[in-house]
Amino acid sequence: MRVRGLWLGDFRNFAAAELAPAPGLSALVGANGQGKTNLLEALAYLATLSSFRGAPGEALVRAGAEHAVVRAEIDPEQPGRTSSTLVEAELRPSGRDRVLVNRQPLRRASDLAGTVRVSVFSPDDLALVKGGPARRRALVDGLLAATSPRLAAVQADLERVLRQRGTLLRQAGGRLGDDIAVTLDVWDAKLSELGEALGRARAELVDQLQPLVGKIYDQVAESAAEVALEYLAPWRAGGLAGALSAARADDVRRGVSTVGPHRDDVGIGVAGLPARTHASQGEQRSLALALRLAGHQVVEEASGSAPVLLLDDVFSELDARRAGALLAHLPRAQALLTTTGPVPAGVTPELVVRVEGGRLERVG
Repeated sequence: MRVRGLWLGDFRNFAAAELAPAPGLSALVGANGQGKTNLLEALAYLATLSSFRGAPGEALVRAGAEHAVVRAEIDPEQPGRTSSTLVEAELRPSGRDRVLVNRQPLRRASDLAGTVRVSVFSPDDLALVKGGPARRRALVDGLLAATSPRLAAVQADLERVLRQRGTLLRQAGGRLGDDIAVTLDVWDAKLSELGEALGRARAELVDQLQPLVGKIYDQVAESAAEVALEYLAPWRAGGLAGALSAARADDVRRGVSTVGPHRDDVGIGVAGLPARTHASQGEQRSLALALRLAGHQVVEEASGSAPVLLLDDVFSELDARRAGALLAHLPRAQALLTTTGPVPAGVTPELVVRVEGGRLERVG
């Protein structure tokens, strides 16, 4: 996959900007707060319709503007595909956002799955290992959505059912009346069907990632270690329908859905111990890089097209040894790299762009 052009209007600190990335590596250089990461965020938004920094939609619109526009021309670079795809998103601080693919309105977010594929590497990736389950679920679900439009739709439907079920539980006010019970039966049946499908897909993907993460970790860390990944979903032992039934009284009392895929985790271990609590920070950074690189490989193999690499100041967080190991094992793909200092040693960009105050200037 290749980005031929990226255009921004009133996105973050950019009133207007245009970038034509090189086919290989493009380096975005400049001081902190000038907009380098905003460019990566804009492109990644077209892949997932969300900010990889966790920012709400209204924060992406430039202060004082009515809306923001992000547009990219994408060349799939897949066998049998010769035409490029134009993806456009209009973001509004209030009201409904609008997404177009080749000038046609997108009917549902899951229909965008696979149109734009990116692999994001950022200093925050340490949270994949050190943080809570939500970051690890998001990583797995993002990979599933990038490789299967069907699973992207399953995820969207599951989120909708969970919202509806949550609203019903709050309306119950802690009391399970007959009308609440009947409606819960309906939502639980839908939640069970969707949850089982997503659970199977997650488990299969984690099994697929396991050997890749172990191999890449050994390369990046330059030392062998026993890396283990495990999909942790206690409800799968007896099925989601039974788990929901057993938890119903507690769910009604608490007003939330206490079991299901939205509570699952991916366990990461090194040498038989939980990496979250027992690995050193250097080991945790190597694990985070291995997770990202393995995910990139899985998406490329499934889609036949390498995602665009977005490297957000990652080398500033790595020691020289790990930075060199990462460079040596980066996939061959179009890449955009941001840096506040000089371009890292060993990196030879085809394009260098200075970013300053929301303006772009080619310098190499």
